[in-house]
Formats: sequence, structure tokens, C-alpha cells
Amino acid sequence: MPGNDREQVVWFVGAGPGDPDLITVRGRALLDRADVLLYAGSLVNPALVASSPAPEKVDSWGMHLDEIVNLMADRTAKGKTVVRLHSGDPALYGSIVEQIADLEKRGIAVRIVPGVSSVFAAAAALTTEYTPRGVSETLIVTRPAGKTLEADHIAGLSQFPATMAFFLGSDHFSDITKKLSCPPDTPAAVVFHASWPDQQVITGTVADIAQKAKDAGITRSALLIVGRAVQGTRSGYKRSHLYS
Repeated sequence: MPGNDREQVVWFVGAGPGDPDLITVRGRALLDRADVLLYAGSLVNPALVASSPAPEKVDSWGMHLDEIVNLMADRTAKGKTVVRLHSGDPALYGSIVEQIADLEKRGIAVRIVPGVSSVFAAAAALTTEYTPRGVSETLIVTRPAGKTLEADHIAGLSQFPATMAFFLGSDHFSDITKKLSCPPDTPAAVVFHASWPDQQVITGTVADIAQKAKDAGITRSALLIVGRAVQGTRSGYKRSHLYS
């Protein structure tokens, strides 16, 4: 395992999209040897939390930043192996920079173990890729405006011939689709709880996907994917040069 055991270190680990089997080998090893497991509430599959033998497990839901950092700093100072478990990959909407900055001020190092993002689990659920030749060369990952974001750039971004993936927008699908510059018949999909046992996939178009998701009762923990790539083998792709 990389890192100097004598230095004070907090491990930030990506839990993956939901299925406990989709955590990385390194992440699994850290869960197995953690003394303290601080996890991101219901965003992390409870089965994954339960699988760790860590004697101290703390749900960080509702905790303030200073509480989280104080706990990690205190346990690290006592020589404990501290694992901060985030859903998906911590690099995407993980709000980890604030934690890292405060830990660094205390002289505590951070090591990050990447995870499988739900955006990729969604592609697996759709049996597709986001960048098929002749369909899309670009994947745009973004989010809509809301309580923690005053303005977004959805209208401008959707002018590009790209596949778009929207995080943190399960209760804003209607607002998102109204802002999109692409044609209303553009394929779209909503994937709820990608890779979880209750995974649900809904397909449609920009014109009707928000209503379909609403009719299905989906108001949280879902991704909206927009673009022809959603259709997979029916997307009108061109054969890759790799197979020429």
C-alpha cells in the first residue's frame, strides 16, 4: 500500500456507484484495514459499509465541515487508519477540496483512491458507450442550477454535438430539458440508482423524459443522459477505425 505509515494520512476512497463489488481492489483493502470509516450517508450502499470490520463507523450525513475534519484529525493523530468513503468517484461533485484544504492546514496528508463513477455505471445500464464514432466525440458532465448553484450553462453546453450527463438534478429534470438547445426528439434516458439492486432505466426523448421520470416516481439519486449515444447500437454509429 503506497504512503508512509509514520505520517498522518487520511484516505479518501471512492465507493463506486452502488454495487459493493464495484469498489476497487485498493479501496476494498483499505476498508478491510480501516480503524475509522467515515462514510457519505445513504449515498453509499449500506452493504459496503457493513462489510468493513472497522470498529468505528460514522455517518457524515448532517455533519458540518469542521466536525468532519475534527473527527478525522483527532483519529489520525491517535495513529488510527482513517478512511473517508465517498460515493462514486470523489473527483465528481465529491466536495472533497474543502476537506483536503482543512486537513492540509493541520499538516495531515491526503491520499485518494479513485472509484467507478455512477456516470459510467449508467452507461453500463444502458448497454452503450458515450463516444461512439460518428455520434459523439465528447462527454459533458454537468449539473443544473439549484440550492447550491445560482446559474448553470446548460443552454450553451447543449449546442455542442456531445453526450451530456446531468448530476444532482433528479428534482429538476423538467427545468433541465427546457433549457436544452438540442432538438426535442433527441434521445434521453434517466438511470436511477445505477448498479444498485433497485436500478431503474427509463428511456425517451428530451420532449418526454422528464414526465416519464416523474410518472415513475423518480425524484432522487438518478442521472439524466442526453444524446444519440443513449440508443447504443441504434445510435447511427460508424464503425471504429480500430476494427477496420
